[in-house]
Amino acid sequence: VQLVESGGGLVQPGGSLRLSCVASGFTFSRYDMRWYRQAPGKERELVASLTSTGGSTKYADSVKGRFTISRDNTKNTVYLQMNSLKPEDTAVYYCRALIVGRIYWGQGTQVTVSS
Repeated sequence: VQLVESGGGLVQPGGSLRLSCVASGFTFSRYDMRWYRQAPGKERELVASLTSTGGSTKYADSVKGRFTISRDNTKNTVYLQMNSLKPEDTAVYYCRALIVGRIYWGQGTQVTVSS
């Protein structure tokens, strides 16, 4: 199993980024996917989750209305569209899969929101 995130970077407050996580090594379309983030000195927190078909999503209160999680099962990819970014969104963002009782993480992608 491999999860590879990309799309992070430096963006000004109010800007947008789209993160991607490409999955391999398992049947991607069968599994729910999640995005987490971890800011310096803080615990890793759940940002958004998405069912295997993409039919149901959940978001942390702090990102509702600004972030959108989606997936393309033909590309084995899950996305996180982040709009109206705030300095408090600065963190390393990780995608996560739970497969047959085992958790898999990507290496993370850094998002920095600063003027």
